[in-house]
Amino acid sequence: MIRVFLLDDHEVVRRGLIDLLEAGGDIEVIGESGSAQEAARRIPALKPDVAILDARLPDGNGIDVCRDVRAIDSSIKGLILTSYEDDEALFAAIMAGASGYVLKQIRGTDLVDAVHRVSQGQSLLDPAVTQRVLERIRNGVEQPQELAALTDQERRILELVAQGLTNREIAGKMFLAEKTVKNYVSSLLAKLGLERRTQAAVLATRLLGTLGPDGGHH
Repeated sequence: MIRVFLLDDHEVVRRGLIDLLEAGGDIEVIGESGSAQEAARRIPALKPDVAILDARLPDGNGIDVCRDVRAIDSSIKGLILTSYEDDEALFAAIMAGASGYVLKQIRGTDLVDAVHRVSQGQSLLDPAVTQRVLERIRNGVEQPQELAALTDQERRILELVAQGLTNREIAGKMFLAEKTVKNYVSSLLAKLGLERRTQAAVLATRLLGTLGPDGGHH
């Protein structure tokens, strides 16, 4: 049996997904929740094989839950469920160690198939998307000396961007105003010759080992 935990804040969606997943007889939903905070607490204790995590919740997001859970127990596979495809969320999911990223519009049989594949250790990240990530890394990483142009403060912010944090979360963590963080991010993007946070995140993830003492855990 494949043991699954389900995180989605809509009860109707959860009911439908549970029926769908359990119909084949080889998947058992061992826990469910509508709260990111509760799920992050319960999943490591329940030890499901696969956690299906809604990307956007009233009290947080499934990507952070995935990162937190996998930091505690990396044998738990994360499958991010989202209502629309968006590069930024996708990169964050990849960085949080998710095995897959599926749209809510997915056909039921495809979701069941996704759970099977992820439970066997396969990655479901769309090859075209992974390819795009790799291209950005390759294009960005040819000039690692650009990192030398960053101040310590900019490096720290780049590292947090790479961990998928928003400007507001970075501001809270570094005791800065959100507007200040926004200015730092614009400045470091310009220095790195990148247009978007996601590109900076990918570049930083690749280079995290060079970004200071706590950069080695990705």
